[in-house]
Amino acid sequence: METLSYNTQRPKLVIPEYGRHVHLMIEQVMAIPEREKRNNMAKAIIGVMGNLNPHLRDVPDFQHKLWDQLFIMSNFELDVDSPFEKPQKELLESGPGPLTYPQSYPKYRFYGNNIKRMIDVALRWEEGDRRDGLVYSIANHMKKCFLHWNKDTVEDQVIFDHLRELSHGKLEVKPELLPLTESADFLKVRSKNGNGPMKTNHNHSRNRKRKRY
Repeated sequence: METLSYNTQRPKLVIPEYGRHVHLMIEQVMAIPEREKRNNMAKAIIGVMGNLNPHLRDVPDFQHKLWDQLFIMSNFELDVDSPFEKPQKELLESGPGPLTYPQSYPKYRFYGNNIKRMIDVALRWEEGDRRDGLVYSIANHMKKCFLHWNKDTVEDQVIFDHLRELSHGKLEVKPELLPLTESADFLKVRSKNGNGPMKTNHNHSRNRKRKRY
């Protein structure tokens, strides 16, 4: 009597989504000595794998993905002719490198790091209408950020001074483009998005003062 075989006693599946039968077929193909027969069997397995996603099996990029997964499930030991370049085991196992995280501590943190990047971009552009429009947009965005994190109103001159300081005195908004967007318009958008001050329900307050019988 044959003993039952549990999954815990079987080899671990490399890509479980394809199931154990696909992995067993790959092991059988690897044991075939004739190269031409191996190639035909590998194409048949690719067809089976593609049937799991029939809407994508004829897409070139998806075909490339199937062949890569075929080699990965064979532990890169399958020797067949692939229409795509064989993936490198060392490259897949190397893992991604560490992500760079900005460690800058700007003087005016409520503007954020993106404002400084936008200023650096504007400094690299040639002088002209395109650059003037970008500088105006930067100043306008600075005003919006200022109002979002600080007060309910701010003078445009404060924004101009900060812009001049952050750009080391190289950027100024052209007078013909002034004024900037009014503070009230920014506050309207903030209130519309639910970030404004809470409104008191006066009707509810009056109802609470009434006597109940």
